[in-house]
Order: sequence, then C-alpha cells, then structure tokens
Amino acid sequence: MSLSIILQQMGVICILVSIGILLQKKGVVDDLTSKKLSAIVVDVCNPALIMASILGGNITAGRRDLIYAAGLGVAFYAFLVVIGMFLPRLLHASLDNRKFYNLMCVYTNTGFLGIPIAKAILPANAIIYVIVINIFYSLLFYTHGLAVLDHGTSNSGKKEGSSLKQIINPGIIMACLSLLVFWFSIKLPPILENTVIYVGNATIFLSMVLLGVSIARSRFTDSLKDWRIWVFIALRLVLLPILVVLILHSVSFDKTATLAMCLMAAVPVGNLPMIQAEKKGMDTTILSSAIAVTTVVSIVTITILIAVATAVL
Repeated sequence: MSLSIILQQMGVICILVSIGILLQKKGVVDDLTSKKLSAIVVDVCNPALIMASILGGNITAGRRDLIYAAGLGVAFYAFLVVIGMFLPRLLHASLDNRKFYNLMCVYTNTGFLGIPIAKAILPANAIIYVIVINIFYSLLFYTHGLAVLDHGTSNSGKKEGSSLKQIINPGIIMACLSLLVFWFSIKLPPILENTVIYVGNATIFLSMVLLGVSIARSRFTDSLKDWRIWVFIALRLVLLPILVVLILHSVSFDKTATLAMCLMAAVPVGNLPMIQAEKKGMDTTILSSAIAVTTVVSIVTITILIAVATAVL
C-alpha cells in the first residue's frame, strides 16, 4: 500500500473522529447513547467485521500464516507482560498506580480501534494476525489482567476473578469461528455472508465516531500536562513498534505480518482495564487520561509508523 493511500485512509479516520467530537458537543450523542452504541459495536459490529474480513475473498494467506500468527501472538504478549512489570518502575509511578501502567502497557486497543484501522489501511492478509492478537488479548486479560488489577487490593475491596463467561465473549467467539472458516475454507450461504458484511461495514464509522465522543468528554488538556504519559507514548507506542518491525524484518517475516504486528504494537491504551477498575471502585484518573492522550496522538504516530514501515520494507 502506497504512502498516499495510507495518508488518505488515516485522513478519513480523522474526519470520522471529528464527526464524533461534533456530535458530542452538539448533544446528539449523550452518555447513554454512547454506552448503547459501544455495546452494539463491541458485541455485534466488530465481531461481524472480523468474519466479513475473512469472507471478503481478498485473503490469500494459508494455514502456515495462521500458525506463524499464533507464534507471533504468544511471543508478542509474553514480551509485553515482561515489559509491563518493569515500565512502571522506569516511569517512577507510585505504588498505587503501577498496576495501571502495567495494564496500559499490555492491554491496548487492538480490537475496537485496531481491527477497523487494519481493515482500512493494511493488506487483506493482515487481518489474520489481527484476529489472533485479539484472541490472545481476551484470553490474557481475564486471567493475567484481572490478577494485576487485584494485586494489592485490600480484603474489603471488590475482587473479581476470571470466569469462562468473561473470556468467551462475542468477539472471541466470532474470531474463533472466523479462523475455522479460514482454516477449512468454509463457504457461507450468500444471504448469511452478505448480512455479516453489511453489519461489519458499519464498524469503522461507528467506532471512530464513538472514539471522537470519548475524546470530547475527556479532560484532554489537563491530561497533556502529565509527563509520564508522554514518556509512556515514546516508549510504548513509538519505540516498541519500531523494535517490532526491526526484529521481524531481521528474521525475514513477510511485509504483511510485519505491518500487522507494527499496528498492534502502536494502537493506543484500551478502555477495558478502565472499565474493570471502575467496577472495582478504583480511581481511574490515570487510565482515562492515558486513553484520551494516547488515542489522539496515535492517529499521528500510527500514520507515520505504518507509512515509514511500508516504504522501508
């Protein structure tokens, strides 16, 4: 994909995010509407987009690519878990906030933002790697993620262990079904295939609008004053994707896999840790600030990283 196409696609995403900001400022999308639309995107549209990407007919990847994707997913998250243990200390975060920086490092927005952007700017085969990463995300968050969040919580605090119901959500169910369709080359009936594609096509617009709504509601200007967030961005959202590209390129992974993993390393902080922390009654100021700043900044950093990686690889 050429630099001009990447810039055009990211420009479209910026416009869609701006529409969300405008709708929030005009009062068209309030908190209740945003919550309901988010549920539709997370539980219906985004899962449909995963399957639609497989059914689109543009994927030429084979079973070996899926195996490579699984290996990369294991290595990727194993590395992030280790980095998440040390990065909070490097940032001199307080003891109470270290768990949040740990989660921010490991659990970024690979689904809600990563899937639509991958669909918009990356080659079709990249979706295989994105799907696998999101499966590992769900499996890991409801085990490792909740354990990190509960670490140091007093006995009186709200603790919530992992459960099969949390891990097996619509996103991971559809991701696994999509991989089965891919692995066995299953052909769905046209009426079902077209329905999935139509629902999936709504994802990019709705997710970007909701992203704009979230930015408009945040205390964005206050969040810009936190130097730790900027160091976090430099290390986690810029340096790490560059390192991923260099490593994969040095061991001769193909361009599509490298671009997909670069994007997965470059997406901003996700909101799932904040949602779980709020349910436990924790102060989520750090998480909400990081989500707002990294989301806005990532629109620029992702564009530059993917453009440069595309030109160099």
